[in-house]
Amino acid sequence: MNLQRRKQRLFFDMKKIGLVDYYVSEWHANNYPTWIREISGQSGGEFEVAYAWAELETSPLDGVTTAQWCANMGVAQCETIAELCEKSDAIIVLAPSNPETHLRYAEAVLPFGKPTYIDKTFAPNEEIASKIFELARQHDTPIFSTSALRFAEELKKFADVQNLIVTGGGSNLEEYVIHMVELALILLQDRVSQVTAIPQGRQRLFRLLTERGKNATLIFTPRMPFILESESSDAKMTYAAVKSDFFRCLMRTILQFFETGDAPVDPSQTLEVMRVRDAILSADFQAEDCVPRFV
Repeated sequence: MNLQRRKQRLFFDMKKIGLVDYYVSEWHANNYPTWIREISGQSGGEFEVAYAWAELETSPLDGVTTAQWCANMGVAQCETIAELCEKSDAIIVLAPSNPETHLRYAEAVLPFGKPTYIDKTFAPNEEIASKIFELARQHDTPIFSTSALRFAEELKKFADVQNLIVTGGGSNLEEYVIHMVELALILLQDRVSQVTAIPQGRQRLFRLLTERGKNATLIFTPRMPFILESESSDAKMTYAAVKSDFFRCLMRTILQFFETGDAPVDPSQTLEVMRVRDAILSADFQAEDCVPRFV
């Protein structure tokens, strides 16, 4: 078999991933195709990002059009979400900075029954998150969402967390606090019952109290790295700065999910993250009195 025919056969044998985005020239879309290609190749898998659709033709970040992005990435541009879903074996919904679009995209994507990953932040609030999961249930569509930091190797160091401090940052609280919430809930292993917001200029402190009396303080400031320190029931202190390659770990998990259809994160966990995020944003909106809010 000559090389050209072999390449054609491999292309048709590959399982195709479609990217749905608000605009495709953004950090996640610019990196996911390369990571997926690398990780799929390392594991002997057969996945590639083959199709893309974006609601906006031109990225407001850099002026790159969908057609230009697709040409640069070697990805076929689809005219509609339906076309992308029909051609794809699995789907990634991006729009990480625009979760208000995710319900509309889910309404278009989930009826096709293809395994679907929806990027953070999963939804603008818990109510919309519940609607998306209900749509997935109605159509029997495998689905999951998570913060990439769930797959940080550093989390394995922690056990028996009673008191916790999480630091983190980003350009805005509404978009980036999801990472801190997910880290805290993974380690606390308990339901949050109270949230207190303490404003400090552009910096924010959030105190979380759980039903079993565990405590967490989330410290958000634009340039703060993700750092964790915990105290156990026997006063043992554990510290870790998150430096592992958690995004590539996420890509491996997504490809495994696309292969098996088994969601690695239960919807109840995602809904709990959304519930606490809602409480944090509500407390922040009313933060001047620093009064605890029941969740």
